[in-house]
Amino acid sequence: MKLKPHWQILLSLALATLTGMIFRELGGQEGMGAEFVDTVVGISEDVGQLFLNLLKMIIVPLVVSSVIAGITGLHGMEGFGRLLGKTSGFYALTSLLAICLGLVLVNLIEPGLVNREPNEKIREAFENHEASEAERKKIDGALGQGAENQGFLKQMTGFLLNMVPANVVSAAAVNGQMLGLIFFSILFAIAVTRLPLERVTTLRDLFVGLNEVMIVMTNWIMTLAPIGVYALILPVVFMTGGELYEALLRYFLTVLLALGLHLFVVMPLVIRLLAGVNPWAHFRAMRTALLTAFSTASSSATLPVTMRCIQEKAGVSKSTASFTLPLGATVNMDGTALYECVAVIFVAQVMGVELSFAAQFMIVVGALLTSVGVAGIPSASLVAIIIILTSSGIPGAAAAVGVLLSVDRLLDMTRTAVNVFGDSCAAIVVATSEGEKVLQE
Repeated sequence: MKLKPHWQILLSLALATLTGMIFRELGGQEGMGAEFVDTVVGISEDVGQLFLNLLKMIIVPLVVSSVIAGITGLHGMEGFGRLLGKTSGFYALTSLLAICLGLVLVNLIEPGLVNREPNEKIREAFENHEASEAERKKIDGALGQGAENQGFLKQMTGFLLNMVPANVVSAAAVNGQMLGLIFFSILFAIAVTRLPLERVTTLRDLFVGLNEVMIVMTNWIMTLAPIGVYALILPVVFMTGGELYEALLRYFLTVLLALGLHLFVVMPLVIRLLAGVNPWAHFRAMRTALLTAFSTASSSATLPVTMRCIQEKAGVSKSTASFTLPLGATVNMDGTALYECVAVIFVAQVMGVELSFAAQFMIVVGALLTSVGVAGIPSASLVAIIIILTSSGIPGAAAAVGVLLSVDRLLDMTRTAVNVFGDSCAAIVVATSEGEKVLQE
């Protein structure tokens, strides 16, 4: 009997974790064993990158075809305006709920304090941590974006500039600015709906056909998912050291607890109340997308899988899914916003900075804005945390981020799954509000 895709991916995760733990033992020994381990891990990294490249390869044509095919099927501007309002309102609500949850937990648990005093062991790690070459590149890249000088208003103007690129092809293909591509696709689709139907039928059918071809290609690529997931997870388990995990355990668990509560409590309540949907049925429908998001740590790379699950398993129409999901993969970052809030206040606690209610409110606002504003650039969470830390006057931003990066991989994977689930919940809520029959009990 053939295993279902989500069981295949779960099995790959388990095998990769087991192999990584064995390789960590063998890699610490001298001789042929260590050389063999290094070779296998290196090959695994390449295979994992190949799988990611396959997913990313289809993102641009999938986004363009799905957005245009979806909006041209709405029969005019009225349908578009209604969808935009519902989708934007849902994304703003859930992001705010996620940030407030993170704010409450980090103040209750106080992971940066020991006996109500700043944790000196972690502060010493902040001061003495030598960033790896990869960490230095990320930090330098973030600071190269001018993060240390950017206020929130400046960040929002940068968001608008990303949304309206001078060259949409270059922005999407070279710089990875999907927001600009989505904005262009929306404008193009609206322009199509303003022309007489007989003049644009062929053009509309072209994009509908292209979208169907991209779905077939997605199905092909997903047959390789178990291999890709194994190849992605093995190097992570092998390379992740435990030196800082003990010192950062309370911070690590606080973030995981907040993400878990948002994923398994807050969002199920939201879709139950707003859409009347059985949350566990929705989890079952989205399990392949969630496992892919966790494995790849990329909302954009997971987008093809998310769109397939929400249409084939959850029953959301192509027009609704094609509008809500590409937009959500770019601007809706519940997990990222929650993580930013917890990380910033954790650093403030370690550095002994007292934050008033007003200061924490500004951190909430900053997390809400930057989770959207920096979503289209590399190391989005890194840039956002540095922006908020420096704007809040908290010292040691770059050094603190270097330490947090050391334990960030699992948190990154988890918050990506939260981001993807939030996108799928938006599609469900918008679909039911439009009268579609989805996962009703």
